[in-house]
Parts: sequence; structure tokens; C-alpha cells
Amino acid sequence: MNFNEIKKLVDDNDVRRVDLRVTDMPGRWHQFTIPVERLTEKLFEEGQGFDGSSLRGFQEIHESDMLLIPDMDSARVEPISDVGTLVITCSVKDPISGEAYGRDPRTIATKAEEYMKSTGIADTANFGPEMEFFLFDDVRFEQSQQTAFYYVDSIEAHWNSGRDEAPNLGYKIPGKEGYAPVAPFDTLRDVRWEMHEALHAVGIATEVSHHEVATAGQGEIAMKYAPLVEKGDQFQWYKYIVRNVARDNGMAATFMPKPIFGDNGTGMHVHQSLWKDGNPLFFDQSNYGGLSELARHYVGGLLKHAPAVLAFAAPSTNSYKRLVPGFEAPINLVYSARNRSAVIRISTYETSAASKRIEFRAPDPTCNPYLAFSAMLLAGLDGIKNKIEPPEPIDKNIYDLPEEEAAKLAKVPGSLDESLAALESDHSFLTTNEVFTEKYIQDYLDLKNGEIKELSMRPTPYEYELYFDA
Repeated sequence: MNFNEIKKLVDDNDVRRVDLRVTDMPGRWHQFTIPVERLTEKLFEEGQGFDGSSLRGFQEIHESDMLLIPDMDSARVEPISDVGTLVITCSVKDPISGEAYGRDPRTIATKAEEYMKSTGIADTANFGPEMEFFLFDDVRFEQSQQTAFYYVDSIEAHWNSGRDEAPNLGYKIPGKEGYAPVAPFDTLRDVRWEMHEALHAVGIATEVSHHEVATAGQGEIAMKYAPLVEKGDQFQWYKYIVRNVARDNGMAATFMPKPIFGDNGTGMHVHQSLWKDGNPLFFDQSNYGGLSELARHYVGGLLKHAPAVLAFAAPSTNSYKRLVPGFEAPINLVYSARNRSAVIRISTYETSAASKRIEFRAPDPTCNPYLAFSAMLLAGLDGIKNKIEPPEPIDKNIYDLPEEEAAKLAKVPGSLDESLAALESDHSFLTTNEVFTEKYIQDYLDLKNGEIKELSMRPTPYEYELYFDA
């Protein structure tokens, strides 16, 4: 897109304001709004100043001045605002050195793509995350010195089968039976379609939409794959649209991995493949699962570094309440064709070279997409460079394996603490060509260890059940 095309977009859609958006270290989107009169070619060249010390993971207070550099290609008309709004995703530049800012997550993702190209292995890394979410009709929570609780509710949930709804018409979804029912069990089809329409309005191609397994308002709208940085931008749009369409319909959306006890959680299976000169690199019909040798080594690298990658890809303490046996969660570091109990699955729906990909099933959508996708790519590239062979594939239901056999399988980390420890001891694959810097990784570890420390000091309601009368 060039500036004249952007001006036409502004004129055709009666745009009156421009939102410049940027992502902080944990992955939250932030915006700086300017009047449309300030949308000039000079803005794209010189950027918009902002206080970098106020965004987590950016600058310190004594060096806070930074520049947002809008990306013309990212310009989209806001589909869910009453005021004509143009949204432009930005990268960050240091105003003193004039260089791209190495602590900006989007810049890190750009560097990951540039490093991939420099290896000669591939020129495109496509990512296709399957993002799930919950839609609740009521959400309340509090944490103070003398109180701690959460409360969520959904009209679909089985626990409301006896509630007086004047009248209650039944049709509640039993626990773990929410996968793709029709109405009247699924009450959210029209809301998901509204989200789908808004996603299409900003250029995000979707593939399928359905209710997910959990009883209470769980859904998924699958997006088509795209290159790493572009998919990171789309990821941010996806969360923004889902949350705001839900709110417009009197609901609250959450991407928490495990917001309710005893039912399936929210994951983000990430499909990925490498391409070069327009040709897919992951296909070889003569090998297991139709994977090429290069793809198998990519799997080997991803499995080897998975505990460290999950520090970015499953980055919350809540993430590991999902990664437990019994809820379809992939907890074993193995790969398989079709088998959804493996942490890496080879999709067998399609058989063409262009559709061949691997699916990493342990991540969840609380992640920062730029960091998580970059970590996955760098792990896979390390596997290709060093010809890392994965363990033998497993085509059995891992949950049904004999205890002795299952115990021999490597597992995903059991907590955020373990993932962070893995990242601390295994991150040289991330610092290649300074895609991630040592300082950035340490600051990320400090941020996440701070969350763990704060959580560890707070009593929970279940601890009262266990220990109040001990």
C-alpha cells in the first residue's frame, strides 16, 4: 500500500481519526490516537513520539522518548467503531540512533524473519494459530487483603439447568460435550458470525467457526495462515475484535487457558510451515506423515527446545492448569500423524504439498504472538541447521499407554516456573543473530518471575477449603 492508496481509504470511509497501535512485552495492544489531518507522508517517515517507559518491557524513565513508525501495509479501517477510524500497526524506532528498536516485539519478529532468509533455508514462515476463547454472560473477580474470589457464568452452562430463568427452557450443554452442537444448545452462532464478518473487514481470512468442547460459551474461529509478522498483526486484531464484539453483545470474552474448573480449557494449536521461492518445503510423500527431512528436523528442533519456547508460548501460571492429563491437552513431547494427544501433530486432512504443515498444540492465546511465533521458528530452524532427529513418532492414544511406557515419554513443563527455568538454561537458539538479546530474555524472565512471586504470596479460596480447619 502507498500513501495515495491510504488517502483513498480515508476518503472512501469518512475517516476522522487514526489509531497508531503497538504491542508491549506481555502482548497487550496499545493505541495513540491522532486526528486524520496529521496523517501525512511525513508521519510514516519520521514517526510519532511516545513515552517508552510507560509500556512494559520497553525503556527506562531516563531514556523514555521513542518513535512509533506506522507500517503502511497494515492500515485497516476499524470495523466496529461508530467513528470513522483508521488503524495502523506500528514498529518502534530509537530516536537517537535512528535504528529499529530491538525490544519491540514486532521488531523481534521482523528480525526472526530476516534471520530465516539469511540462512538460505526458507524465505517464508507461515503460521496459522487456532485461537479459542470463552464468552461469559457475567464475570466478577476480586483480590484484596481479606478477599479473593472469581465468578463466571454462561447461560449455556450445565450448572444452570435448574436456575429460574422465567422460564428455563433447558438445552444446557453438558460438561465436555460442547464440540460443535447446533442451536438451541449453541446460543452463540450469530455472535461468532459477527466476529467473523469483522475479521473479514480487516482482511483476515477465516476457515471455520464452531462451538468448542467446554460447557460455558467456548468458541473458535480458525484463521488462514499468513507469514510470521503479518500473522502477529492479525492475532492482535483477532483478540481486539472478539473482545469488542462480545462486549457489544453484552458478554465478556477471555482468552485465559483455564477459566473454569473441571472442563476443557482454551488452547492455541499453531500450524506452521516453511516455503522458499513459492514452493512448500515440508512435503515428501515417501516419508512418515508426508513430512520432508527438513520438516522432520524442524520438528526435532521444536521438540528439543519446547520447554523454553513455552515460556513465551504458554506464558501464564494459568497456562499450566490447562496442560494436565484428561482434557485433550497435549502434555507429551512427541509427534504423530493425526494423533491429537501428541504435542506436535501432522495434519492429514489435506494431502497436497502446499497444505503440508506441522501443528504445535501446547501454546495458548495469552502469549505475545510476535515473541511466541519467533521462538517457534528459531527452534525449528535450529533443528534444521543441526539435523536434530525427533523421537520416534507415536500413533497410539498416549493417555491409554501402560504406565511404565508413558513414564518414559518427555513431558511439557508442569508449571510456568519450569518453563522459565528451561528458558534460562536454553536460549542460545533465540539469541542467534541477536534476534532476541540476552538482556531482553533476562527482563522477560524477571517480568514473569515477578508474576509467580506475587501469586505465591496470596492465599486462594481452595486453600481455605483445604486448610482453614487444619
